[in-house]
Amino acid sequence: MNQDQELRQKAMNRVEEYRDIVNLDPYRLHYHIMPPVGLLNDPNGFIQWKGVYHLFYQWMPFKTGHGAKLWGHYSSADLVNWRHEEIALTPSDWFDKNGCYSGSAIAENDVLHLFYTGNVRDGEGNRETYQCLAVSKDGISFEKQGVVARLPKGYTAHFRDPKVWKKNGSWYMVLGAQTENLEGRAVLFQSDNLKDWQFLGDITGSNTDQLGEFGYMWECPDMFELDGKDVLIVCPQGLEAEEMLYQNVYQSGYFVGELNELKPWFTHGDFEELDRGFDFYAPQTTKDESGRRILVAWMGVPDQDEQSQPTIPHQWVHCMTLPRELHLQNDKIVQKPVEELRTLRQNEKNAAISLNQGTEKLDIVQPDKAELFISPKVIEEGFEISFRGAARLIYNKAEGIITLERNSYVDEKTEARQCRLQELRNLNIFLDASSIEIFVNEGEEVFTARYFPYPGNNDVWISARKEIIMNVTSWTMA
Repeated sequence: MNQDQELRQKAMNRVEEYRDIVNLDPYRLHYHIMPPVGLLNDPNGFIQWKGVYHLFYQWMPFKTGHGAKLWGHYSSADLVNWRHEEIALTPSDWFDKNGCYSGSAIAENDVLHLFYTGNVRDGEGNRETYQCLAVSKDGISFEKQGVVARLPKGYTAHFRDPKVWKKNGSWYMVLGAQTENLEGRAVLFQSDNLKDWQFLGDITGSNTDQLGEFGYMWECPDMFELDGKDVLIVCPQGLEAEEMLYQNVYQSGYFVGELNELKPWFTHGDFEELDRGFDFYAPQTTKDESGRRILVAWMGVPDQDEQSQPTIPHQWVHCMTLPRELHLQNDKIVQKPVEELRTLRQNEKNAAISLNQGTEKLDIVQPDKAELFISPKVIEEGFEISFRGAARLIYNKAEGIITLERNSYVDEKTEARQCRLQELRNLNIFLDASSIEIFVNEGEEVFTARYFPYPGNNDVWISARKEIIMNVTSWTMA
């Protein structure tokens, strides 16, 4: 048995060994993607191919910490019901022995191609990095093709996460990078055959003509066209918090502009955060066969107290966000939950809420797996919604601020994330056993968070100090 086979067998043994422990966790989610055991982080290789959606992910099955990651693999016909497939990639070759790091997928000539970063460390911990390729004719079993691009001069080995696309007959690859001056950059490669890649240079980044100091490393870039403009999603590390902005350890956001591949250069506007919540990182998009641009992200953030999460004793940690369809409105990305999620709806309930200096419990059948749609008609001052005693959504109309609070899983203290709103038109809220996703005004703003209610607390309350009138529709997500 070779090293690849040994790692696959060891991972499957681990899944079987801890299956019961994992499944007994009250915080195990009902309709989100999770690891069968161990740690999940970045989504990888998100693509629809031959009618099937494939979502690969960074997986450490042997513990709930980080290490030499392999690529786990889920598939789905509908973005709702997911099947866990066999392991796609293991860190078993000289060019990826310390981790098959993040990357992307494309289809060409009836073959599925995975591009990923091979991580290598020597005995002293010094890092080497390689951009690698693996191919498959069935979308399940992959054959590694080895290294296709190497580290260019002027950059540190923090050089990773290839995202590949085709334009005007050429293939392009954007990567996250760090210069030797410790500046975060996005860089571009070009190829005619997917195997021989030419380095073209930086397209934007920290301390360039368009940006001042803006992070010491840029991770997980994703370049795509959306509603007639080019969009670069990226995760800059090293941004300082500014009032309501950049509150997590690392950030995820985007620039809108125009990419000139020949210069190369990306002319763009300001950086905008994609999500206002506590847990959102490493988003990846794909254009599906119907032409939709769909995003999935890791519901977590690196180095953000993950070992304090209460799922750790049950031998698993982290999950993915729900799939979201993207559109561009006035150079702002709007995110909406994909319409396929509506097939999960059962037990619809409609309620007319009218309060004046009072509190009312919402009649929700199963708040640990529910969707809510709230349409305010009158808001005199503001309101608060309490979710199972562990999170609160607060809207202050006079200040134009919406806030998500939660009880910290580290020390139980209240922590908050917030943003400004010109008005509040509606809320679409997805509650799972230990996650909450709030889409504000048809996805103009989104709050994503893990939260951990005390088991048995299933109460959802709404309260107001002055008059509110609103309609609330709820469903159980089967």
